[in-house]
Amino acid sequence: MKPLDPPYLPIAEHGLIGDMRTAALVGTDGRIDWFCAPRFDSPSVFGALLDPEKGGHWLIEPRCEVASRQQFYFPDTNILITRMLTEDGMLEVQDFMPVLRERDPDHRQRLVRRVVSVRGGMDMRIEVAPRMDYGRARHRTEPQPNGVRFIGDGLALSLLSSTPLHIEEQDAWGGFSLAEGQSALFVLDTAGGTAPGGLDERVAEELFEATVFFWRRWIGQSSYAGRWRETVNRSALTLKLLTHEPSGALVAAPTLGLPERLGGERNWDYRHVWIRDAAFSLYALLRLGFTNEADAFMGWLTRCLRGTTESGTGPLRVMYSIDGDPCLPEEELDHLAGYCGSRPVRTGNNASDQLQLDIYGELVDSVYLFNKYGTGISHDSWADLCGVLEWLLRNWDQPDESIWETRAGKQNHTYSRVMSWVAVERMVRMARQRGLPGDLGRWMAERDRIYAQVMERGWDAEAGTFVQRLLDEGQRSEQPLLDASLLLMPMVKLISPTDPRFRSTLTAITDNLVADSLVFRYDPDLAPDGLGGAEGTFSICSFWWVEALTRTGQIEQARLALEKTFTYANHVGQYAEQISLTGEHLGNFPQAFTHLALISAAANLDRAMG
Repeated sequence: MKPLDPPYLPIAEHGLIGDMRTAALVGTDGRIDWFCAPRFDSPSVFGALLDPEKGGHWLIEPRCEVASRQQFYFPDTNILITRMLTEDGMLEVQDFMPVLRERDPDHRQRLVRRVVSVRGGMDMRIEVAPRMDYGRARHRTEPQPNGVRFIGDGLALSLLSSTPLHIEEQDAWGGFSLAEGQSALFVLDTAGGTAPGGLDERVAEELFEATVFFWRRWIGQSSYAGRWRETVNRSALTLKLLTHEPSGALVAAPTLGLPERLGGERNWDYRHVWIRDAAFSLYALLRLGFTNEADAFMGWLTRCLRGTTESGTGPLRVMYSIDGDPCLPEEELDHLAGYCGSRPVRTGNNASDQLQLDIYGELVDSVYLFNKYGTGISHDSWADLCGVLEWLLRNWDQPDESIWETRAGKQNHTYSRVMSWVAVERMVRMARQRGLPGDLGRWMAERDRIYAQVMERGWDAEAGTFVQRLLDEGQRSEQPLLDASLLLMPMVKLISPTDPRFRSTLTAITDNLVADSLVFRYDPDLAPDGLGGAEGTFSICSFWWVEALTRTGQIEQARLALEKTFTYANHVGQYAEQISLTGEHLGNFPQAFTHLALISAAANLDRAMG
C-alpha cells in the first residue's frame, strides 16, 4: 500500500454518514479515515485521521489526476455523494449506511460504497486497510466468495466486492475500470459472517431508495419552515446521526483526539454522552417537533438517574457512556501520532470525575421542556428529580470546574450559579404547573439566595459586566474575566435581555471575545485553564452571541452575524467544535453542541423577524 497523499485531510474536508449506532467520516478524496464498529465508542477500525500509517483507511480513487472534488448530501438525507472530475470524465462515490425503519429490531450494520462513472471511462483503485483496536491489534485477512473477511479478536468484518480483490498481508486491494454508466459496489458488513455469493445491484439500489425514504420521512416531521430551512434541516439531520437509537443516548461527537490547536494537548474523546450537550440537544429537537427523540432520551436519562449514588460530585455525573456508565477513565494511545502530530491521543475522559454544578440546571431545564412540550414526566421521574434537587440545595454554593471543564482547579463560577438557579426555578415551575409535591417555600427561598449571589458577586460594578468567577466583597479586577457562557443568562430567564446589566455584559463580550462573528469562550491569559497553548473560537458561542443580539433587539446585527457564521461551516454544512481565526476547523467533528445552538439561534431570529 502506498502512503496516503496528503497524509492528513483537513478536518473540514469530511462528511458524516451513519446508522444511529456508529458513524464514519468520508473525505473529499474518497477515503474513509474514521470508523468505529459496531458502536460510536468502539475501538476504531479505520483511524488514519489520527495516524495515517497505523490507523487504517478505506480508499477509493481514480488512477489519474483529479482536477476537482465536490461533496454533497443527497437532498434531505444522510447519504453522502463525492464527485471527482478528471480529464477522462466524472465519477461519483455514493456512501451510506442503510437505515430501513425506526428502531429496526432486524437492523444489519453495513457500510455501502457505490462507485458510478457519470461521464467518460475511468480506471480506479481500491485499498481497504483496517487496523483494529485503534491500530493495536492484528487481524487476519481471508478470501471469501466475492470478497474478503477481516478477522480479529472480538470483531470480524465481511467485505463484499463486485470486482476482484487481492490480499496483501492484512489488507485488500484491487483495480477496476468503469465505462460511462457503469458502477462498482462494495459492502462492509460488521456482522462478520461469511458473505453470501454474489452482489446484487438491484438490492443495493433498494437499500439506497429505502434509506432515502427513511431520512426524508424523518426530516419531513420538522416544524421549522423559516428562512434558513436547508441549514437548520442539515443540523437536525446531523444531530440525528449522533443519536444512538437502541439506547436513546446522544453523543457529543463521533470522534476522539481531534485537536483544539494543531500540535497541542487539548485533544479529547467526545464519543460519550455529556448531560449538558444532550440536554441542549433535547431542547433543539423539541423546537423542531421531534418528540420521539425526546422520549427516547428521557428514557435513557431516567435509567441513568435510577443508577446514581451520591459521591463527591453529587448524584449526577458530567458524562456517561452510551450505556449509562459514569466511569470513563482516560487512556493515552501512545502508539498513535495524533492528527497532524497533536498528542496525546486519549480515549475515555477524566472530566467525568469533575464537579460541574451547571449540569443540574441543564438537566432539570431539559426535563421541564419535555414536560411542557412532550408527553410529560412520570411520578417516578419526579421523585428522582426531587432527590437530585435535595443534593443541589445543600451543595450549590461551592467551587467547581463548570461548563468548560478546566483543569486548573475548582473556582466559584458564575455560570454554575446561574444554572443552579435554573434547576431550582424549573422545579418550582413544574410543581406549580402540575400540582406536583415539593417543599416550595424552601425551594423558592434557596432560589432567591442563588439569584442574590449572582447579582451581588457575579457582577463587577466597576467594569459594568458579569464575570466568569464570583468576586469577594470589595474585590475588583483591573481587567474583568469575561465568559461567553454568560450570554445564556436571558435565554434561561434569569435576567431580561433589556436589563442594562446584561446589555453592558453583551457589549463587553462583543468588544473583547468576538472576532468578526467568531467568539472565544474566555481569555486563557486572564483565566488560566491548566492547559498549555491557545485554542480557536468556540462555534457554539458564536451562535449564542447571535441569539443574545436577537434577544436584545439588535436584529440586523444578529442577522448579519448569523449569515457570517454560516460561512464558516464546511462544504456540507457541518461544524467542528472550534474555528480558528483563519477559518480552519479544529476539535472533534461534527459537534452536536454547535448544531443545536445553530437551530436555536436561527429559530429565535426567525421569530423576531416575523
